[in-house]
This record gives sequence, structure tokens and C-alpha cells, in this order.
Amino acid sequence: MLDFPPWKRVFLWLIILVAIAAMLPSAVTLAGGKWPESLPDPEINLGLDLAGGSHILLEADPSQVANQRLETMEESVRTVLRDAEPRVRIGDISTSDGRLSFLLDDPSQVDAARDLIEPLTTGAGLTGQRDWTIEVVDGNRFVITQTQAGLELAVTQAMDSATEVVRKRIDALGTREPNIMRQGDERIVVQVPGLQDPQQLKDLLGQTAKLEFKLVDQSVLQSDIQQGIVPPGKEIVPYAAQSRFAGSSIVVNRLGGIRGDSLTNAQQTFDAQTNEPVVSITFDPQGGARFARMTSENVGKPFAIILDGEALSAPNINEPILGGTAQISGGFTVETANQLAIALRSGALPVDLAVVEERTVGPDLGADSIRKGLIAMTVGSLLVILLMIASYGRFGVYATFALVLNVLMILGIMSIMNTTLTLPGIAGFVLTIGAAVDANVLINERIREERKRGRRVIAAVENGYKEASRAIYDANITNFIAGVLLFLFGSGPVRGFAIVLIIGLFTSVFTAVTMTRMWVAAWLRKARPTDLNV
Repeated sequence: MLDFPPWKRVFLWLIILVAIAAMLPSAVTLAGGKWPESLPDPEINLGLDLAGGSHILLEADPSQVANQRLETMEESVRTVLRDAEPRVRIGDISTSDGRLSFLLDDPSQVDAARDLIEPLTTGAGLTGQRDWTIEVVDGNRFVITQTQAGLELAVTQAMDSATEVVRKRIDALGTREPNIMRQGDERIVVQVPGLQDPQQLKDLLGQTAKLEFKLVDQSVLQSDIQQGIVPPGKEIVPYAAQSRFAGSSIVVNRLGGIRGDSLTNAQQTFDAQTNEPVVSITFDPQGGARFARMTSENVGKPFAIILDGEALSAPNINEPILGGTAQISGGFTVETANQLAIALRSGALPVDLAVVEERTVGPDLGADSIRKGLIAMTVGSLLVILLMIASYGRFGVYATFALVLNVLMILGIMSIMNTTLTLPGIAGFVLTIGAAVDANVLINERIREERKRGRRVIAAVENGYKEASRAIYDANITNFIAGVLLFLFGSGPVRGFAIVLIIGLFTSVFTAVTMTRMWVAAWLRKARPTDLNV
């Protein structure tokens, strides 16, 4: 227990020095200095409550999810009935009142149609219900209706997906440690520390980035378009404001086409001929094959590039596009093209998100919190140091050195991990200071007991560390489990507290047990005392 060969002492001190070196950039920055750019700069990020930043509350409309599911089901029903052998012919599908309704041309195909449609429905989670109900009315009319359980499950899945898309988009902006979490069933809270101007963030999050490629129907007259008159199966799409055709509209096929969910990459580039900012996109193999098939079958016809329900452009297909890549143009600036590329790379939001609350938190409150937190930590440390030295003498001095190293190591490890320090994290620091000396109290009290039993100095110290370590490890394992649970199931400030707590558990055991044992062993070898003042 007290044997520390030279290589082991060097290794332990090397760990301490690495942690202290990693802590220096953060210490210099927090003190108001400037760290040299030529040197590595692992830093602790300050949370929204310390550094200030932007707080945005986003809300989704569940009815949009219902409409999207209705459109998807309509397209699926048309496809399976059209591709069936023999084909099941139906009349026009009605989507009024939020449900699908259609008539079979041949009533004798009712059972065949039901067998084809039923696989399109699934169980709604663990509710025991289906996500759609299928009814046959008057012998040949099908009515397909969404169940409440199915809709609730779809909304939950859409919000989970939207949360991940929001996270990817914010990460692409280069911001550090944003806090993104669900609030209730239909809201997402976004907190970005250090961002004082939230307009760019709002522009990015407010863009659904639903990209579609659809064939244009040129047979419809402009006069009919202006009056909103289009053939069945078609829809009117207005041109985007930045397009040179802004103010006019085109007619496209409502169903079919290619969606942007098969994209693998999107980058802001420049057109080789006009040098205008464009967005270059790349499809996955399946999307590239569909894009090649669509362009091959419709050479000479225009197809619309539609983003969030607005046409960016409608170029003619001069030749098949077989490489799985394409360019999106539409009067972009470099900034707007880059934002679109980020949105497309992150994936389309499954539902529109509206900003319902926005506030900017200034850094003044954070600076005050840091100042008060440092005061609390300093006062607490001094009181603990005085108590330890008064109670245990030399062993109290060792505990004091271990306490200082513990704080420095926590800061260094947090810098290396690039974690975020929040106000609850400072509370975790203060708590760690008190808990860090618990191990030394147990060890020192155990040494006292061993001396009272008549053991010699070295045997008392060795048994004291050995026996106390069991209780120390048991207590810290329990705290570690609690910290992990806080991190896994908590969010925002709770996670910040859990991070400091978990890191502090490892560093406190390392400094309070391993380092103090090394110092005590070195003193015993050098001084060879006949008695201990513990």
C-alpha cells in the first residue's frame, strides 16, 4: 500500500501536470486575459446562465402531421392498387374531413382491395390499436381514418425527429454546447450560450427545408392558375420571393416526384457559367436512381425545384441526369445558399416550427453568478482547510494540497472534454469541495483507531488507508450511479451539475487517496517517526 517506485510517482505527477496544463487556457480566459493563438486552447464553455445567449421556444402544429400522413397514405393506396395483379381500379380519392374515401369500380374486388391496404397500417405503439381504421360502406366505398393513438404516436415521432434536426442545424453553425430539449408534446426549447443575435438562428430553424422535385404541367392556362382552377391531381405552387419569377405560380403534379430525404450531402458552391451562388446536392444510390429515371423519362419537359412549398426554379430537362448530383439555383446570396445547404444536410423538419417565445440573456447576470460562486467556493475552501489542519496537523496539510489539486483537475478535465459550466455546475464545485475531504477524514480517523489499538506507525497508516478505502469506494460508486442517472434522465442545468459531480468523484478519489498516500509514504521513509499526531 505504501510502496511507490519512481516510475509510479512520475506517472502520477504527469497526470496532475497534464490536467493543470489543460486548465490554464480557461483560467486565463476567465481572468480576462488572452491565450496565445499558437498554443492549444482546450476551454470550458460557459452555459447560458453564465455567458448569456439566446433562448428560443419553438412550437409545432399537430394538424400538419395529420395532413402529411393523409397525403402519404393516399399516395400509398394509389400505388398498391395500381400495381396489383389484377389492377384494382378506383375513382377519385376524397380527403375531406381528414380521412380517405374512394369507390371501387368493381365491387367484387372489395376483399382484394382490403388485403392490399391492410399492410399499410401498423400498430400504434403499445396501445393495442391500429394507426388507421379501414371501413367498407355501401358495399364498395372504402373509408380510411386516422386513429387518435396513431396520430399521437406520429406527433411524438415527428417531434423527436424535429429535435434531432434542430440539433444538427445548430451544431453546423459552430456554436458550442447548445441545450435543446422537448417541452411538453409540441414544443422544443433551444438555448445557445454566447449567441447575442438570434436572427440567424431563427432564420435557420424557421426553414423546414422540405425539398421536392416535381414535374410541371404546362397545359394549364395562366388565367386558370390565377383563379385557382387546376385539374384533379395537380396543385398550384408559387415562386419564391428570391426567384426571378416571383409573383407568379406554376402547376405541378400533387403526388409523385422525388423528395429531398434521399440527399447525402449539400454544399454551397458557385455556378461554373454564371458564377452565382448555388447549392450542389448529392443523392444516395436509391435517390440517384429515381432522379435519373425521372429525368430520362421526361427529357424536354420542365421540372420544378420546390423548397417549403415555394418553387425556386423550373428548368427544362435537357438531358438525363445520371450522376446522382444536381444544382439548386434561385437568386441566392452566399449566406442564404450556405443556410440552405446546412438545412438540407441536417434533413427536413418533419413539421413546421414557429417561434413562440424569444429572449436574449445578457452576460451581466452570468458574471455576477460567477463572482458569487467563486466567493462561495473560496470561503468554503478556507473553512474546510482551517478545520482539516486544526484537526489532523500534517495529514490535514496533505488533505489541503489534495483539495487544491482536485479543483484544478476538475477544471482541466472539463477543458479537455470541452464541457459546459453552468450555475448548477458551480454548485457542484462547492459540493465537491466538501465531499472531497470526506475521504481524508475517513482515512485519518481510521489511522487514529489503529494507533489506539497499539499498531506501529507504518502498520497503522497502511491499515488505515486499506480499511478506509473500502468505505470510500463504496460511497463513491453510489454517488457515481446517482450522477449517471442525473445525466441520462436530466437536461440542461441538471446535466451540468451531473457532469461536475461525476468528474469530481474520480478526481477526489485520485487526489484524496492515491496522492496523499504517496506523500505520506515519502514522509514516513524520510522522517521515520516513532509516533503520529493525527
